[in-house]
Amino acid sequence: MSSFVIEGGKSLAGDIYPQGAKNEALQILCAVLLTPEVVIIHNIPEIRDVNKLIEILADMGVKVSKLAPGSYSFQADDINLNYLKSNDFLSKGGMLRGSVMLMGPLLARFGTAIIPIPGGDKIGRRRMDTHFIGLQKLGAQLHYNQVENFYELKAQQLKGCYMLLDEASVTGTANVLMASVLAEGKTTIFNAACEPYLLQLARMLSRMGAQIEGIGSNLLQITGVSDLKGTQHTMLPDMIEIGSFIGLAAITQSDITIKNVHYQELGMIPQVFQRLGIQMELIDDDLHIPAQETYEVQRFMDGAIMTISDAPWPGFTPDLISIALVTAIQAKGSVLIHQKMFESRLFFVDKLIDMGAQIILCDPHRATVIGNNRKTPLHGIRMTSPDIRAGVALLLAALSAKGTSIIDNIEQIDRGYQQIDQRLIHLGASIQRI
Repeated sequence: MSSFVIEGGKSLAGDIYPQGAKNEALQILCAVLLTPEVVIIHNIPEIRDVNKLIEILADMGVKVSKLAPGSYSFQADDINLNYLKSNDFLSKGGMLRGSVMLMGPLLARFGTAIIPIPGGDKIGRRRMDTHFIGLQKLGAQLHYNQVENFYELKAQQLKGCYMLLDEASVTGTANVLMASVLAEGKTTIFNAACEPYLLQLARMLSRMGAQIEGIGSNLLQITGVSDLKGTQHTMLPDMIEIGSFIGLAAITQSDITIKNVHYQELGMIPQVFQRLGIQMELIDDDLHIPAQETYEVQRFMDGAIMTISDAPWPGFTPDLISIALVTAIQAKGSVLIHQKMFESRLFFVDKLIDMGAQIILCDPHRATVIGNNRKTPLHGIRMTSPDIRAGVALLLAALSAKGTSIIDNIEQIDRGYQQIDQRLIHLGASIQRI
């Protein structure tokens, strides 16, 4: 197990480039299974979860070639379906949440898919109903193997239909979309997720020959085709990293420019951080966050305390709730943080309280942060990263704290952030990996 040793209390400065979007990568990589032709993908983040998925694809028989840093070619023209029943696949797939999105492409092209109970962050219940119900409506038969703990789906030919998703699940929508592009007839997906990741996936599938209407909306209409072609695709910058860097600049009183942010794809993210009092300036497609001695939380127009909550896109992404909470610690004023989606995601606040933060954990979904306006700096402690986003939130807190902090289990952070220690060191941070 590796750890970060952080000497906090330093202001940072400089330019930082966000990595390719992790959540987009997990969908796009699974989509290469839909065609036997070559698919080239650029701006792939070099992070643990993505590298594990690429490894699984290679073990499955996909020809994988690294063309340059962040650029790979994939050709799924000789897939070994027997590998899906191997202990190796069940073990590797079970450690990776993103492996669930192999189901749709495998089922659509090969008529069979096996998926182990997926791993990932321990942030609360993450049900699979939307995936399975959507695929069943397309004609798949589902069986759960209780002995070996995996799901198996089979279908001779998927057939298009109308479906209303029970929740606007991003990965669920991606799975059903990838399955439906090769289904017979027309598929209508209502209450589809419409995050930028889904736009990117739909655009890529369209370039491959898929017929998709309603891209960017919650109503997708897909006319199935018999086969798909190869393509090239470039992934967006990671909006979660961009939000993390906004919070980093504010809490450490740093002057940071986030490069090439694709601002039009950030949705509510800049606006939510502006509600915390953070100033920012868009220069071309770079987001400049100036050093601020203080930043004050806004109130609602009727004078009520500000509430920041997550919601389906275009609402505020749940992956940045932890960052918003940490950023609010040194603000002037109070804010209620409401994490609606996952019931365990706020449990890391006990570490922040140990560091000196004024936070009241109201229940598993809500925490009130009483900003101290930098009157009382946080102090360094030893702590453990429980998941990707909480781990980075703790890293931001440690960088702003006085003294030395140690964060254990940083493999969680490495799952989602590419060489984060080296990139922050470039800005002037004092971080040592041990």
